[in-house]
Amino acid sequence: MGKVKKAVEIILSVLLWCIILLTALFTFTTLATRDDRSVARVLGFTPLIVKSDSMAPTFYAGDLIIISACDTAALQQGDVITFHTIINNEYALNTHRIESVTEEGGFRSYTTKGDNNAIADARLVTDSDIVGQYKLRVPVLGRVLTFLSSSMGFLIVIVLPMLLFLIYQIYHLVIVSINLKKAIAVEEATRQAEEDAQAEEALAKKDAEAEAKLAEAQAALAEAKRLKEEAEARLAQVTGAEEVKEITSGDKRNE
Repeated sequence: MGKVKKAVEIILSVLLWCIILLTALFTFTTLATRDDRSVARVLGFTPLIVKSDSMAPTFYAGDLIIISACDTAALQQGDVITFHTIINNEYALNTHRIESVTEEGGFRSYTTKGDNNAIADARLVTDSDIVGQYKLRVPVLGRVLTFLSSSMGFLIVIVLPMLLFLIYQIYHLVIVSINLKKAIAVEEATRQAEEDAQAEEALAKKDAEAEAKLAEAQAALAEAKRLKEEAEARLAQVTGAEEVKEITSGDKRNE
């Protein structure tokens, strides 16, 4: 039973940490694409969710990709970059491969194209548009984070497990409280039993001492009685001898 309980606690702890990490990652990817054109980073890295298959087979819609801050002066043809752009009249982050680099008057511009697209992007990318360089992908995880963004996904993956974990913790707290009360009761009963045993031992010791003193008194009384009897016997002997002597003396006078 103890091993099963321990296994359940470990599973719940792992589940909780997974939920916490997923929640943190979901929050971070949400912050990473805010409308103020700023990009959130941790140690220079940013996770992003892929929305289309324009870069297949490098990565696919539903993948999670990691980009890092980069030195735009070191970028070259073939690098995959993430940059600010406008898609369908809305601000967006796009991740495509550099097809060519143009430098004029000390300023660089980049022609980009998706690996799965037939033509290059219409809008040139400048250094100020670039937010990072593609580093790696985590397949499918983006779909999980997208599901988390829905009400149902947040309820199932975040709220429900957290609620179950909270219920378990409350149950665990109640059980611990009950066990603690039982332990205190057992300890109190043990202490009382020890005190009673000590009291009985002390009483038995006193009874033994009293019996020993009584035995000593009885022995002393018996000894006194014996001495008395010996004294009476000697006295009787002395008295009898004197009476015999007196009779003998009287007989002699009568002659």
